[in-house]
Amino acid sequence: MKKEQRQEAILLSLKKLDYLSREQMQKLHNLGEIRNAQRVLRNMSEYVSSFTSDRKNIYYLNKEGRERVDASKVRKKTAMINHYLMRNDLYIAIGKPSTWKNEPKIKIPDSNIFIISDALFISNKLHHFIEVDYKQSMSKNTAKIKRYRQIHQINPQFMLIWITTTAYRKNKLLSLCEGLNVQVLVWDDIK
Repeated sequence: MKKEQRQEAILLSLKKLDYLSREQMQKLHNLGEIRNAQRVLRNMSEYVSSFTSDRKNIYYLNKEGRERVDASKVRKKTAMINHYLMRNDLYIAIGKPSTWKNEPKIKIPDSNIFIISDALFISNKLHHFIEVDYKQSMSKNTAKIKRYRQIHQINPQFMLIWITTTAYRKNKLLSLCEGLNVQVLVWDDIK
């Protein structure tokens, strides 16, 4: 019974977070040492597929796994995997908020402004918008920040959290977001 519950929890995590590395699953589901985690995941091969990226095993739901947990998103091997892994590391680092949603489309009431953030969660009645900067052009980041400034003019009660790859990019994002309630984290600091 415990094995079934653990498998179900892992499958639900994959449904919620799209892709997970073995290391992330060890943290999320207390899978213990590498050898045990590999055994657990190998026993789930009926429901999960995997690929290797940067010498890490990355897991996602296959057809049977999607059917078991009623997931509609089809995931395959992707070159954008670090984007997902960064977002998931942030989710784990900030305590796995229960209100976390990936890629929500947000429309600001009484306006034509909408934005799709990489993730969103609510804590203490404050919306926290998550943006992942993995080798994104600064011009694209600037355009997104412009939309957050428009939102800020209508309702300044939100927090913008960026996760990026280097201290240089962190400082650039902090500069671009001046005047907003913002926090910028470097991926290596939260892994």
